[in-house]
Amino acid sequence: MTLSIQNVSKTYANGVQALSNINLDIPPGMYGLLGPNGAGKSTLMRTLATLQEPDEGSIHLGDIDVLNQKEEVRQTLGYLPQEFGVYPKVSAEEMLDYFAVLKGITQRASRKEVIEGLLKQTNLWDKRKQKLGGFSGGMKQRFGVAVALLGNPKLLIVDEPTAGLDPAERVRFLNLLSEVGENSVVLLSTHIVEDVSELCTNMAIINKGKILLQANTQEAVTALKDRIWRQLTDKNTLPALEQEHQVISAKLLSGRTMVHLYSEENPGNGFELVEPDLEDVYFSTMTGNYGQPQKMKEEVQL
Repeated sequence: MTLSIQNVSKTYANGVQALSNINLDIPPGMYGLLGPNGAGKSTLMRTLATLQEPDEGSIHLGDIDVLNQKEEVRQTLGYLPQEFGVYPKVSAEEMLDYFAVLKGITQRASRKEVIEGLLKQTNLWDKRKQKLGGFSGGMKQRFGVAVALLGNPKLLIVDEPTAGLDPAERVRFLNLLSEVGENSVVLLSTHIVEDVSELCTNMAIINKGKILLQANTQEAVTALKDRIWRQLTDKNTLPALEQEHQVISAKLLSGRTMVHLYSEENPGNGFELVEPDLEDVYFSTMTGNYGQPQKMKEEVQL
């Protein structure tokens, strides 16, 4: 079951255009939507989750018209928003039972079996009697996934799921999502490059409401081979380097600045060639360098 998004746009009443002619084809498995805060990711997630309407465009989940068959979508949708509330004085088991009833699992024996399976899958079975108010951030996120997985959804949307998690909880959470992605379309919206790099076979980069790149994750990295160069330099040299080269990123490292730049040829000046990674894809796309030489060559041929 493929999720197809065509020509979707959304402008809010204050004049902010959150989405501009979005086109995406999302196959089964883990799919990463990568972009900075304010890029339009959450607006797109809420639209897919039938929580708001776009101004124009169409969305289909297999044969289901998402915009006109909302109840059918909700029957097969799991949604974990960036922020969600829990009742702090209710146990995980009780709360999941409540949501299961809302999801239509009314037979007690079946509901008990489903709840036990989900709590074990999310590694919360031993904490099932604990009040949700005592859960850590990572435990709450895993509980959110358990709720989202009720009814075996064919589409699972997770919005900024690892923000604020400690490293151990993040690993547990990403492993859980990876398991879920074997049987559903899982759309992972995040500004954390590592989450997409570690989980997603396919991805898109969004900024200012527009899709800048849609690609197979590994192929996007491979396309930058022999084009990313780095140098450890002093911060005061950065303005000059930015004037001379296509600098895509600069990060402080032990009091100095690690500069990555995009160049098809050896830029000299002490720069060394490095193997690209998804962070280089992200920054070269955001700075407008990714794919530019290929586009220029095509224009010349035309």
